[in-house]
Amino acid sequence: MDTMRDRFIAITSQLLAEEPRLAVVLADISADGFAPARRAHPDRVINVGIREQLLIGAGAGMALTGMRPIVHTFASFLVERPFEQVKLDFGHQGVGGILVSAGGSYDWPAGGFTHMAPGDVALLDTLEGWTVHVPGHPDEAEALLREAVDGDDRVYVRLSLQANRQARPVGRSTGSTGATGFSVVREGRGGTVVAVGPMLDNVLAATEGLDVNVLYATTVRPFDGAGLRRAAGAGPGADVVIVEPYLAGTSTAAANEALMELPHRVLGLGVGRAELRRYGQMEEHLVAHGLDARGLRERITGFLPD
Repeated sequence: MDTMRDRFIAITSQLLAEEPRLAVVLADISADGFAPARRAHPDRVINVGIREQLLIGAGAGMALTGMRPIVHTFASFLVERPFEQVKLDFGHQGVGGILVSAGGSYDWPAGGFTHMAPGDVALLDTLEGWTVHVPGHPDEAEALLREAVDGDDRVYVRLSLQANRQARPVGRSTGSTGATGFSVVREGRGGTVVAVGPMLDNVLAATEGLDVNVLYATTVRPFDGAGLRRAAGAGPGADVVIVEPYLAGTSTAAANEALMELPHRVLGLGVGRAELRRYGQMEEHLVAHGLDARGLRERITGFLPD
């Protein structure tokens, strides 16, 4: 299976030939992959070098002219380092664009903490009007990217090396509730677990044999509060666990707001705040943050009522 980043490069290169207003702005990352597209479209594939503030500013400037920019680099250099430009050049000026990150929270541990961005979604959550997609499979990344290219709004697509074995339809229910937004993967009565993007396989393994709802989210902003209420609100109270591949608790406020008229408890699982300085491998980070199947089962069963 190709990676989400590989698929992004291939599909975006194809879309450049089909969409005359589409442009790509890079900061060295993935420049080799986009080399053929840059030769074919030298005025619409721009590499600004290691200048992340310029990266965002150039993309927003293109949007002001009516173009649809895709701005791409590692998450830490796309959201954290040039955050003021994201806030002002896109948000304050009221223009749309697509930010596509690579690297995730711990995809490349050898790069050190400078190349990790577990707080990216939480940081974007302080701004108005951003749609945030967290695909769990290359096919989902492609579908969400194509959808974003057709729009004019502000979109963040968070790519990762971690992926689920199976792609699922994005934004549609597979259960009996008919909900859109979060997909119903498994139905039960003993609580609700929301798995975000590449966390789904581990969540399914962790909840095997448990009488719980499992919802799958590839889009976390806007937050599907109605879908969560439908899944969790059948009884007198609601117990909800949200498993996210970035900063633990990022979506607990959104869940609390969605369930405010119902007695409820919410547990947010994800990447902890402590920096793990022995960088190791991605799988070791999953275990260290309790995001492997064993760690998740211990925390989920410890939280949900018997």
